[in-house]
Amino acid sequence: MPSSSDQPAGKLEPGYDFTEQVGHLLRRAYQRHVAIFQQTIPDSQLTAAQFVVLCAVRDRQPCSLNEVVRATAIDQATVRGIIERLKARQLIAVSHDPNDRRKVVVTVTDAGLALIDETVPFAKQISEQTFGNLNPAERVAVTYLLRKMSEIDEGNGAG
Repeated sequence: MPSSSDQPAGKLEPGYDFTEQVGHLLRRAYQRHVAIFQQTIPDSQLTAAQFVVLCAVRDRQPCSLNEVVRATAIDQATVRGIIERLKARQLIAVSHDPNDRRKVVVTVTDAGLALIDETVPFAKQISEQTFGNLNPAERVAVTYLLRKMSEIDEGNGAG
């Protein structure tokens, strides 16, 4: 059996179709979801990632940036940028922990809570549109499998 080093550079294994690979399919599904989000959401300045951060802070407030990173699975540099944009819109308040001035504490403002309340019905509609014509069993299966794949990254089942 020839080794991979026997193949000329730039040649793929026979039968490899990138359009059938899990990463490509996940990316396509996510791009579709984000497009539906942007078309449906009433606040044209609110991105899907910003909405997730707002909800995570609401559910954990007051909380640190590290808690937001863990809850959202968005990297710290991106979360910092999102927090700054939400702060500029006065949807999030940022302060320092009185016991540790290096620790940033984040809370949702009344305007942020109002925006979340206004957006949640649209977010539910967006999830429905993202599922499209999947039947109830397929919806459960997709959700279950995506959760299971996500847990592998968190060390719950990684080999």
